[in-house]
Amino acid sequence: MTSPTPSRSIRPALAAAIFAAALAGCDLEWDKPKLSAPPPARFIEAKPQPKPPISGGRDFAVKFGSRELTQLVERALDDNLDIAAAIARIAEADAQARISSAALWPSVSMTDIARTTRTPGTTINVGSASSGFNPATSSTGTTSAARARNFGFFQLGLTASYEVDFWGKNEDASMAARILANVSRFDRNVVEISTVAAVLNAYFQVLTAQDRLRIARQNVTIAQQVMNAINARLEVGVATVLDTSQQQTILAQQQATIPPLEQTLRQTRNNLAVLLGQTPESVTIKGGSLTQLNFPRVAPGLPSEVLLRRPDVAEAEARLASQEFSVLQARAAFFPSLSLTSLYGFQSALLSTLLLRPDAIGLQLAGTLTQPLFDGWNLQGQYDFQKGRYSELAALYRKQILTALSETENALIAIRETDRQMKFLSVAVSAARRALDAAEMTLREGTIDIVTLAQTQTSYFQTQDQLAIARLSHFQAATSLYQALGGGWSPTTREIEIARSNAAYEADRGPWP
Repeated sequence: MTSPTPSRSIRPALAAAIFAAALAGCDLEWDKPKLSAPPPARFIEAKPQPKPPISGGRDFAVKFGSRELTQLVERALDDNLDIAAAIARIAEADAQARISSAALWPSVSMTDIARTTRTPGTTINVGSASSGFNPATSSTGTTSAARARNFGFFQLGLTASYEVDFWGKNEDASMAARILANVSRFDRNVVEISTVAAVLNAYFQVLTAQDRLRIARQNVTIAQQVMNAINARLEVGVATVLDTSQQQTILAQQQATIPPLEQTLRQTRNNLAVLLGQTPESVTIKGGSLTQLNFPRVAPGLPSEVLLRRPDVAEAEARLASQEFSVLQARAAFFPSLSLTSLYGFQSALLSTLLLRPDAIGLQLAGTLTQPLFDGWNLQGQYDFQKGRYSELAALYRKQILTALSETENALIAIRETDRQMKFLSVAVSAARRALDAAEMTLREGTIDIVTLAQTQTSYFQTQDQLAIARLSHFQAATSLYQALGGGWSPTTREIEIARSNAAYEADRGPWP
């Protein structure tokens, strides 16, 4: 994937040669860093088959078969404050694009002046005396007071200025800002996908906490039943205080697992409310069981397809493209700048004659050519800074590509391995349950060893909880794959976002001026 090549207007080569001597001491060479190599032909963890883009946030939530989950995702897409902030950043970037493009247009302003100056008579006398002649002095040598005089000046006109963009400096600044407006839209897509993933995972955590609480309470019931049986044996003298103490420990330990699970459940519900842009007390989450959800099966397709469907990769690529224009802008600053200014309007010493006499029309035209010669290496420093920034963004772009491929591989691995773990734990839970049933039977028959009974209970309790946690990891892996595959984003989405950015730039720029 490569950054777009900047479109350049024709630059007069002759003018550049004229000022070559002035630029002899400047290093304007630029060795652009190489971008990444082509992506691999296939994923390690999937068959190399082209696949359509994954479903978007709402449609992906539907695949789990939970109406409540789908509604939560829809509310998050409407009310999440991170998404709202990202949308606001789009407006900021669009405005910045207009600000940075302002230099491409002439600046026109109205200049109105109404000024009256009163000159004291005393200053007139002093001025006359300094010239050796004083008209206010009589033949006898006495001095009479001179009159103060009023001088009026009135002007009504237009002032215009424009910088001729020979070297594309202003055009480069405009393009850099306009591409950053695209970046802001890609970033909003990244935030949206992350928000959907956060809602999915939070809901899965709520269901898992509910499942683990049910398991914990059931295990407390089992431990209490065993405790009652041992106490009954103690009363008839076939059990010891050691037996009851060991079982009491198991019961208390199992009861102690409930408060942390209650804490996790309540806090996760509160976190989910924040994702919905709501206060905790205003959101009701019924939940249920993670075992009741469907697990979506998603094929990743090809690595090249994934890279085109990731908004974060598009964002990194657009930042790099924008920075290329910033480098060209810094380079163009070394060359001469030609500015044109003009003033057209009416000027008069009397307001009554300002608009009535043709000879009151005034016109000024000026051209200013500025060539930097020495500025303490400020321009060179700016140019080196922009080139360094480009190298930094090029490295981050390459890293983002590697991250996208790695995240996809990791999500596929997680789905496969957590599925295997669940199968093994399901077998272990069934076996532990059979062992516990057998231990309870021997307890009633009076032949059970209390140590064996304790180990059997603990094994069953722990294995059940491990299966619930593994199931959570399995569903979270599906969320990770959703993110890794771009969350429904696609090249078509990219084109739509760029078109929206261009439309925003060309839209009504607001009230006059």
